[in-house]
Amino acid sequence: MSLKTRILLLAAALMLLSSVASLLAYRELSQSIIERWGTQVAEIQVRYDSARLLQSLEREVGLARQMSESTTLINWAQHPDDRILRAGAIREMESFRSNFRDNSYFVALRKNGHYYYNNGANQFAGNQFRYVLDPQNPDDAWFFQLISEGRDFHLNVNPDKELGVTKLWIDVLMRDPQGEIVGMVGTGLNLDGFLQDIVDINQPGITTMFVDVKGAIQLHRDRSYIDFASIIKPEGQKNTLDLLLEKPADKREMMNLLESLRQGPGTAGEVASSFVTVNGRRHLAGAAFLPTIGWFEVTLLDLNTLLPNRYLWPLIAVFLVALVVTLLVFQLAIRRRIIQPLSGLESAVKAVAEGNFAYPALRKPDNEIGRLAGHFETMAKRLEESTHNLETQVYYRTEELHRLARVDALTGLRNRRGLDEILAAEMERSRRQQTGFGLIWLDIDLFKSINDRQGHQAGDDILCRVALWLKASVRPYDHPGRWGGDEFVVVLSPCNAETMAQIAHRVRASIEQDSRLTDTPVTVSVGAYFSHPGDTLDDILHRADQALYLAKDKGRNRVCVADHYNKESSPA
Repeated sequence: MSLKTRILLLAAALMLLSSVASLLAYRELSQSIIERWGTQVAEIQVRYDSARLLQSLEREVGLARQMSESTTLINWAQHPDDRILRAGAIREMESFRSNFRDNSYFVALRKNGHYYYNNGANQFAGNQFRYVLDPQNPDDAWFFQLISEGRDFHLNVNPDKELGVTKLWIDVLMRDPQGEIVGMVGTGLNLDGFLQDIVDINQPGITTMFVDVKGAIQLHRDRSYIDFASIIKPEGQKNTLDLLLEKPADKREMMNLLESLRQGPGTAGEVASSFVTVNGRRHLAGAAFLPTIGWFEVTLLDLNTLLPNRYLWPLIAVFLVALVVTLLVFQLAIRRRIIQPLSGLESAVKAVAEGNFAYPALRKPDNEIGRLAGHFETMAKRLEESTHNLETQVYYRTEELHRLARVDALTGLRNRRGLDEILAAEMERSRRQQTGFGLIWLDIDLFKSINDRQGHQAGDDILCRVALWLKASVRPYDHPGRWGGDEFVVVLSPCNAETMAQIAHRVRASIEQDSRLTDTPVTVSVGAYFSHPGDTLDDILHRADQALYLAKDKGRNRVCVADHYNKESSPA
C-alpha cells in the first residue's frame, strides 16, 4: 500500500472521525443552545404575562379595597334594615361602578345575606338587590367559605347562576372598625374578554395559564381546563395542572417547583423552569408566583415548534466544507467562525439572562452563526426597550394608582386616606419639632335638605363649589380635603392658634359670600382645634369634632374653636 493511499485512508478516517465527532458535538451544542434560549424565552414570557395580568388587575383590586373601606357601606352593613343608610349605600355603590373596568360591582351583606349587583349596562338601576345568599345553597357556598376563612382578598373564576354571568371575580372582605367582617364587596371582569386580552396570545408553541396555590387552573385559553368555583370544590375534584401532564414524575416535579416558588426565600416574581412532557412532546415549563393575587403564572413552551432543529442544519455544511479543504483549515475555521462566535453568543445570552444588556460586541462572521448573533442582538435590544417601557409603564401606573387612592373623585381634594397621611406626617413633625398645627373641620349646614329638595346632582354641585371656595380661602401650602359626605377638613401648617382662628372665620365668611353670588346660598358650621405636641390623633379629631357640633348646636353658620381645655369661642 502506497504512502499516498495510506495518507488518503488516514485523512479519510480522520475526516470520518472528525465528521462523526462534529455531528455529535453539533447535536449537543444545538440542544444546549435551544434549551438555554428556551429558558430565557420562558423567563421573559412569564415575566411579560405576569406583568400584563397584574397591570390589568392592580387598579381593579385597589378600587375594590377602597370600596370595602367606605364608611357609608360599613355603617349600612351593620344596620342593613335602615332605609336611609341603604339609600346612601346605593349611591356609594353606584359611584364606584363607573370606575371599575367592567362597570359592575357587587356587595354582599353578612347580617342578612342580601346580595346587590349592577352591571355595565346599568340593567339593575333602582333594583340592585338581586337575591339572598343561602348557606344551604351550594352555589352560594363561596361567600360563606371566604367569610369563615377570613381571607381579606380573593380572586376566583365562578359562574353566577342567578345573574347568568361567568366572570373573574375580585372579592374583598368589608370589616367594621373593630375588625369584624360585615360583608363583602368587589367587581367582576368579563371572562372571555380577559382570556383573549391576557391569556390567549395566539402564538404557536406557547401556552399561558394561571393556577392557584393548589394547582387548580384559573385562567386558560381553553375554557374546558378552567376550574370554576375552586374555593368550594373538595380536593380531587378540581381541574389542576395535572390534567396537562402525562408522567407522574412531571406532576410531582411541577408541584414541588410551584411550592418552592411560594415558600422559597427568593424575591417575588422569581422564575423557575423545568422540562415536562405534554401530549407526547417535550415542553419547557416556566413559572412564577404572584403573591399580590396568590396565583402562579405557568408558561409551556414547545421548543420544537418555536425553534426546530432544522434551523441549525446549515451548520453541518460549514463543518463538512471545512473538513474537505483540510483538517488544519477545518480546525482554524471551526475555532474562528463557529466556536468563538458561539462562545460570545453564549456569554451574551447568559448576560441577558442575568438582566445585563451591556455585554461586549459579538463577533458576527459571514455565516448562519453571524446572522444568529445579529438576530440575537436585535432581540436583546428590543427586549431591553420592552423591559424599560414595561418598567416605566408599571412605575407611572403605580404612581397614578397611588394618587387616585388619595384623591376624592368628586371634588378633586384629598380624600380620607390622603388626609390621614397628612395628619400622620404633621403629628410626627409636631412631635419632632415640638410645634403645633391647626385642624379645621367644617360641615355644610342642612345639606340633607338640599339633597332632598334639589336632588343629588345639585348636592354634588354644591360639594364641588364648596371645595373650590374652601381651596381659595386657605393658604397655598395648607391641606384641604373631603373627610366624607358633606364634611371637609383643612390641616394648617405652619400656623399658630390665632392664624388658625382667622382662617376658620375667613373660610366660613368666604363660603357664605361666594355662594350668594352664585344664587346657591349655603353656609357652613366650622369647628377648629390647635393641636399640641403629644396629642393623639383621636384627641385631635375628637376636639375638632366637638367644636363642630358645638357650632351646629349654637345655630350653625359660625365658628367654634376648641382649646387644650375644651373651651370655645364663637365668630365675631
